[in-house]
Amino acid sequence: MEKRTDSPYPKVDRPILAVVGVLLVISCALFVWSDRKHDWRYYQATFRAQVAEKLGAEKAKLLRPGLQQVWVADLKRADRCMTCHQAALWKGFETAEEPLRTHPAGPLRNHPVEKYGCTSCHGGQGYAVDATEAHGPVEHWEEPLLGKTLGEAYGLVDDKNAAMQMNCNVCHRYDRETKGAEAINLAKKLVTERGCRACHVVNGRGGSIGPDLTNVGEKAAEQYEYGRLSGQKTSFAWHVAHFKDPRALVPETVMPNFHFTTKEAQALSMLVLSWRRAPVPADYRPGTPRTDPQTAAEVETELKMKTGPGAWFVKTGCFVCHSIQALGVKSPAQIGPDLSTAVEDVQSRFGRTLDDFLREPTGTMSVVLSRQIILTPEEKAVAVGKLREAFAEYQKQKAEDAKGKKPAASIGAH
Repeated sequence: MEKRTDSPYPKVDRPILAVVGVLLVISCALFVWSDRKHDWRYYQATFRAQVAEKLGAEKAKLLRPGLQQVWVADLKRADRCMTCHQAALWKGFETAEEPLRTHPAGPLRNHPVEKYGCTSCHGGQGYAVDATEAHGPVEHWEEPLLGKTLGEAYGLVDDKNAAMQMNCNVCHRYDRETKGAEAINLAKKLVTERGCRACHVVNGRGGSIGPDLTNVGEKAAEQYEYGRLSGQKTSFAWHVAHFKDPRALVPETVMPNFHFTTKEAQALSMLVLSWRRAPVPADYRPGTPRTDPQTAAEVETELKMKTGPGAWFVKTGCFVCHSIQALGVKSPAQIGPDLSTAVEDVQSRFGRTLDDFLREPTGTMSVVLSRQIILTPEEKAVAVGKLREAFAEYQKQKAEDAKGKKPAASIGAH
């Protein structure tokens, strides 16, 4: 039998195959070389040396080399943070520099890494294996680390690490107060004190004058209008500027200026950005209410206003800015003057009767009555009648007070 000596490949293909082979070898060499430059190799070597020096060589051998990953199926998160932060679960490195520092034990008792991962609380890009990509912000990565660097970029005036509280409140949004979340706690207090629900629905409860804020934190950064915003063009910066001066960003808004301090505006911005659908299953926090319950006192106060003599002003939304103390109605915001004395107040301030002013309002009221609280001519006539009733009750209370029978209602312009 004659032995074949010819190659199965035509002669013309041999140079091509040779070039492809050389390219593959070069590619592998470049990959190996670039892989040696990853940040985690340096951090792992440094931490291994520190463990050997502090705890002995046998302890150092327990450290797993290479990429580390925590896969949390419930949250659909793959976090590789432990690749660099190997010290997080080791005791004895509490004062070391990051990423070679022991994680505080308190939060981990309720948020174990194997159940929550890292990025669900800290933010950051869990798939990344180098510091720049892991911490961000970088192009096409949408979850920068909520740490000191971002806090400094945002110009937080109090705690530079407070930005992480945005992620905390995604799960703790129904808590009246959350331990360790001072900025969020301040914002929740302001929401109650300034009566934000008078205009906005939050967690399924509130007024309809302004937009529903229940999941406003899910709004993409590209959806904000930055044309009137100076400085940073971020959703956080937009909210801070909006809370400090609403009309500077949205000239047509009827949202009043509450004159929030920078600290208050930043706290409120973190709160609204935390209002998004929680990625954590309900069984992660058993027993926690899934609603925003009112206290018994709040329920009683609201019921009295909705069913009392001033109920009309509550139903129409007038009480959002105005109290009517003579009828037992207290505005949560108290931006405008008390309407108990509107009959004489309008005459003295505008030189017009109440009837005439409601027919053709001016200033802020022209915007409110044309865009937010739209009344028919018949409803305006009802409004005049209700305001005259309030004034009559105010005069009655004032007369009784003069006779010493009881204190008059506290009336004053705001």
